[in-house]
Amino acid sequence: MDRALIIKKEWLDKIFDEGKVWEMRTSKTNITGRIGLIESGSGLIVGEATLSGCSLEPVPKDKDLIKYHKVENLDLLDKWKYAWYLENAKKYKEPIPYEHPKGAVIWVKLVGK
Repeated sequence: MDRALIIKKEWLDKIFDEGKVWEMRTSKTNITGRIGLIESGSGLIVGEATLSGCSLEPVPKDKDLIKYHKVENLDLLDKWKYAWYLENAKKYKEPIPYEHPKGAVIWVKLVGK
């Protein structure tokens, strides 16, 4: 695992506790594989997941898809319109501190992890 995705606590809780498997983002990604999950603003890697890909087109504002992304306010999907597919998310019992690089807002490259 050489990188970690920064996610707000509200959405991490849904990933770990409510079966959220789509992390909604403003753009697509080519990154796949095992990634760390960072709680935004905490300085901690709180878990990990496998990023298996992303939607090629914007996700439709369809109530039937809420079960995947857990975004109740579908208007948020006007901005956060691409689904990044997460599998096998695991919350760590003991979060791992990391050094947050200046300017990192989406990804953090993990050194020596």
